[in-house]
Amino acid sequence: MASSPPPVLPDDRLATGTARLSVRYRGQFSAETIQGLIVDSYARLAQGARIRTHLVVLAEHLAAERLEALAHIAGSPGVGLPRVLFVCSHNAGRSQMAAALLTHRAAGRIVVSSAGTHPAETIEPAVARALAEAGIQATDAFPKPLTDEVVQAADIVITMGCGDACPVVPGRRYLDWPVADPEGAPIAAVRGIRDAIDAHITELLDSLPTT
Repeated sequence: MASSPPPVLPDDRLATGTARLSVRYRGQFSAETIQGLIVDSYARLAQGARIRTHLVVLAEHLAAERLEALAHIAGSPGVGLPRVLFVCSHNAGRSQMAAALLTHRAAGRIVVSSAGTHPAETIEPAVARALAEAGIQATDAFPKPLTDEVVQAADIVITMGCGDACPVVPGRRYLDWPVADPEGAPIAAVRGIRDAIDAHITELLDSLPTT
């Protein structure tokens, strides 16, 4: 049976990203699989985007994260660095802060990702400011949709206010961190939320096995 043709690119510039990722994942994923993920990532990001200037670049970044997750699933799940996924509703506040703080403090010992069940268009400015005050730059971070690959690849899924929309996958360790939503909050309140999340991260790091 003939294979189906790859999906049509909604933006011709996505071909460059497809080529880059095809080189990076040569021998692991076909060009058709990579193009399909880029097209799907673009479509997911475009759903809530009013400004589409950076969608091509963001779609490539999201597709790369999904490919990394797929590679982990196809390899030896449970082997290698622990993988932690933070999930909230909009991936613009709590989960972004948690991912940035854990990445900073873990110093390469944990693979960290974040996503939203209904991602916003941009990160909350006060969140970026609170992180910058802690010495963490969030300039490359952006709200991402929750996808099956990153959930399946995670060892620990930490939910933060997404309710029934949060994923449940058998065999994963689940934690729920009941911290306030920083959306629209003054910077003083956002700093308090940041510090509350950081306290949870201290507990998480203490619970993980040392290598």
